[in-house]
Amino acid sequence: MLDVTDLHQYYGGSHILRGVSLKAKPGEVTALLGRNGVGKTTLLRCLMGLVAPRGGTIAWNGERVDDKRPEERVRRGFGYVPQGREIFPRLTVEENLRIGAASRNNDEVPLWIDELFPVLRTMRARRGGDLSGGQQQQLAFGRALMAAPRLLILDEPTEGIQPSIIEEIGRVIRRLAQERGLAILLCEQYYDFAKRLADTYAVMSRGEIVASGPGSEMDAKDVRALIAV
Repeated sequence: MLDVTDLHQYYGGSHILRGVSLKAKPGEVTALLGRNGVGKTTLLRCLMGLVAPRGGTIAWNGERVDDKRPEERVRRGFGYVPQGREIFPRLTVEENLRIGAASRNNDEVPLWIDELFPVLRTMRARRGGDLSGGQQQQLAFGRALMAAPRLLILDEPTEGIQPSIIEEIGRVIRRLAQERGLAILLCEQYYDFAKRLADTYAVMSRGEIVASGPGSEMDAKDVRALIAV
């Protein structure tokens, strides 16, 4: 289980994260919602070790990891699909996928990843930059899954994606939680998408968690209003 406690971060004199605490449990989707600029991406970067928090703790299965480098967190089971996908456009689909397995001894693409993303199997030799936005997002998922993560952190996976691919990504997320037992932290602004998937939710505003609870209560708690622009 991911257990974040009283996390603080600053950029210059600005207090970006203000005592953030949340959990993400195996087999569940935890939706992290909030408007632009409230600190969601900063939080995710802290979780992956890309930014060092100024206070608080990050623990995975009871072990503190806030002092670990990003590659050490990946070896412990962290996977990350960043906002904007950040694939390597000049490398092939095959090469992009194999890069995701850098923390493992075996860089062969598992059959279950091919089954989740059939389009990647048919486009192995195509360059990443030649794929559509939706295909690139599926490649970013596949690359993260190549490290065999137990925690999957997703930063705005629906951004710039056509509706048909959004639906497919939603099905993949649910399967990863239910069938493979991954803990999934889904950072998302698309309320309806997050609500369909969330077992639990947390809402950020001005660097703080201002609401949280079971996903089944999101409508009753008027979470949509909390994240409305």
